[in-house]
Amino acid sequence: MLPSPEYTNELSVQQCRELLQSDNPPLLIDCRELNEYSFCRIEGSTLVPLSNFPGTAEGEFPATDTPAIIYCHHGVRSLNAVFYLRDKGFTHTYSMRGGIDIWSAEIDPSVPRY
Repeated sequence: MLPSPEYTNELSVQQCRELLQSDNPPLLIDCRELNEYSFCRIEGSTLVPLSNFPGTAEGEFPATDTPAIIYCHHGVRSLNAVFYLRDKGFTHTYSMRGGIDIWSAEIDPSVPRY
């Protein structure tokens, strides 16, 4: 279950894994650049680089209340992406704290680190 967006902007990698394995998983958006995504990614993610986010990311959502997890390398760009989306009315967006780097270290070591 997703936490209330009024109380948090970020989810731990453990929370993200649980949500992604649930019966109704949220969207998973990678906001890194193409070269990073080509090197490694979390299975099932959609690439929407932060450099192209405005006007592009909104098209990934069927509705403004669609749950989504955004991730990047360390969690800074994804947090900016969450702030952007929430400002546009997308209420259930969350940044993966620590990004793909912590995901690889704590959840899936088969994902290369860089």
